[in-house]
Amino acid sequence: MTTDARGFDTKLIHAGEPHPRIRGAVVMPLFQSVTYEIDPAEAGGGYHHGARYIRLNNTPGHDALQSKLAALEGGQAALVTASGMAAITTSLLTVLSSGDRVLAQRCLYGGTMGFLKDECSHLGIGVDWIDADDAGSWEKSLTPATRAIYVEAMTNPLLEVCNLEEVARFARAHGLVSMIDNTFATPVNFRPLELGFDLSIHSCTKYMNGHDDIAAGAVIGPADWIGRITHRLNHLGGCLDPHAAFLLHRGLKTLGVRVRHQNESGMSIARYLAAHPGVARVHYPGLTGHPDHARAKGLFDGFGSTLSVELSGGPVAADRFMSALRIPILAPSLGGVDTLTMRPAATSHANLTPQERASLGIRDELVRLSVGLESVEDLIADLDQALASCRSVASAST
Repeated sequence: MTTDARGFDTKLIHAGEPHPRIRGAVVMPLFQSVTYEIDPAEAGGGYHHGARYIRLNNTPGHDALQSKLAALEGGQAALVTASGMAAITTSLLTVLSSGDRVLAQRCLYGGTMGFLKDECSHLGIGVDWIDADDAGSWEKSLTPATRAIYVEAMTNPLLEVCNLEEVARFARAHGLVSMIDNTFATPVNFRPLELGFDLSIHSCTKYMNGHDDIAAGAVIGPADWIGRITHRLNHLGGCLDPHAAFLLHRGLKTLGVRVRHQNESGMSIARYLAAHPGVARVHYPGLTGHPDHARAKGLFDGFGSTLSVELSGGPVAADRFMSALRIPILAPSLGGVDTLTMRPAATSHANLTPQERASLGIRDELVRLSVGLESVEDLIADLDQALASCRSVASAST
């Protein structure tokens, strides 16, 4: 792992930056070029070794960005990709081959679940769904073909926090590659490699960039694994374009101040909603009443700004609530400067059957809220008036 002893916010600004700076530029320049002239001295014994080409994610902009990401989580190396799903799927397809099996947390992001359910079976890769909160049951799902275990730091959309320490320990004990989607926590709040995970994956579309204007992904870990994943990505072609790399590099520099502010706002709004009579349940690990609160408090430096609520009055009340909001935008995604809201049953997990969603606890009235950087007082006032508009629906349902 890297040994950069500087503080986290200092790493955000300075880690990975070129030295000397390119023509003295304080800001890493945008290299809007697909290909680069080959330096024969770098090429050594072969052309490909010294080639800089956009599909290989090895341009000066990519190098700086990947070095910064590695430093943030204490990894030896990092790789950026065209989207979070590109990072997830390429990593899984590198770790797993036909005939292999993976242990996967029962409730994951809908796109990840869809890939594991639909695509992996076509490739001859088996998936064993596990209750990530019941460590005693995992060994029963092991087979000689099991190669990896895959979990999320905080599950999407129910914000569950499984026994992550035990996941890392279990993987080491059984020779498995431990993989975690750290998108919801971010390196500000949690750094999985410090806990013993092998690969930390992010949808950088979310908090890491933080401005809802690019799609990007990243995977961070040991140099050997990142090298293998890079080789696979070079064939699959999911490279990050130069302008998106530039914007992600810029967005990372404010990650610390953004996420810490969002941690505070998320907590304030979760407490407000938990006390509101129109809300049946709030899913947010920062609340003392959350079943995973003690575990989350021990693992994380903050609880993020994404939370889910179940409204009294069912799906009709949920839709009325979202329509009445004036500040939050009805849109998918999370982690940006704008507060966003949506119903997972109709968006991120719409590819699951109603029965599958019900078995995971994703109710039709569940509303996910991603708190942005607006004034928390304004957001609470807006939530209050929107909930007031749902009172007649809630009364009719009781």
